[in-house]
Amino acid sequence: MTKGLKQKIIEKTAPDLKKVEAALEYHLKPNLDLVRKIASHLLFSGGKRLRPLLMIHSARLCGYNNGFEIEFSIIFEYLHAATLLHDDVVDKADTRRGKKAAHTKWSASKVVLTGDFLLARALDIAAKTKEPNIISVIAKITQDMSQGEIDQLGKKGKLNLSEEEYLEVIKRKTAVLIQGACQSGAILAKAQKEKEDDLNQYGFHLGMAFQMADDLLDYTASAKELGKNPGADMREGKLTLPLIHSLANAAPDDKIWMQDAITAPEFNKDQFEKLKEKLYLYKGIEYTFDRAKGHVKRAKACLDGFNDCQSKQLLCWIADYSIARKV
Repeated sequence: MTKGLKQKIIEKTAPDLKKVEAALEYHLKPNLDLVRKIASHLLFSGGKRLRPLLMIHSARLCGYNNGFEIEFSIIFEYLHAATLLHDDVVDKADTRRGKKAAHTKWSASKVVLTGDFLLARALDIAAKTKEPNIISVIAKITQDMSQGEIDQLGKKGKLNLSEEEYLEVIKRKTAVLIQGACQSGAILAKAQKEKEDDLNQYGFHLGMAFQMADDLLDYTASAKELGKNPGADMREGKLTLPLIHSLANAAPDDKIWMQDAITAPEFNKDQFEKLKEKLYLYKGIEYTFDRAKGHVKRAKACLDGFNDCQSKQLLCWIADYSIARKV
């Protein structure tokens, strides 16, 4: 992400983000101290608040701006945090956002239950809208994300994972939450079905681009930039698009070497650097970036039917940000 674009987004969203932070903290206060501490450990560790911003500005793009969109938007940050808490336990991850993962400070059972609490809290806030369609969207998000994680778990270590299988995993794992945030903004605003569908599709393409960019960063960013060790996906047996495309196009000897490197019982930094060279050689990096760019283009096209305004501009910036960011 270019520094100029990042600064523009920060400047435009600062007042809203301040209110989002206050709402996130307020809805944790009345609860058990331990729950608040565990949830806060992740929630206030530097997240971008992308999902709340998408919901807020999807609603405003459709003419809704009475203040409740701020409180409602935190649903999507709570859902996101819940999945990260659960994922880190499942993956036995050591770090998250440059800090020790929650389950390294508290027991796994306490962390999982805190994730469950955040899911319940999100549903409780959703119920305040008294909009059955919003509640249905939130329920579908939690169902799809759970299935996506289970599907990914079942495919760990699968060296012949197809691009189609990968796309289905990231759709459920990442895109549905971003998609739901955008669609819910339209529903809250009581937008026409056509507008709701456009924002739904904007969110889908943005989510796909965002996850592909994340998968690229695992091979192109430093540990400091990522807030965790590079190559985490490979070490956890998760094949992502850069690897999938490179394996499909590698020469036989290189393919065997790459498969051995992926399945090696111990992580070797030199071997990882050589593997990255193969990803460039067989255009896995380039192909993934091109696919992500295609989704960004389609996401922005979904906004063509909306009148020009600050929220539309911001949603376009966020689409560009999804693949231009360094972390």
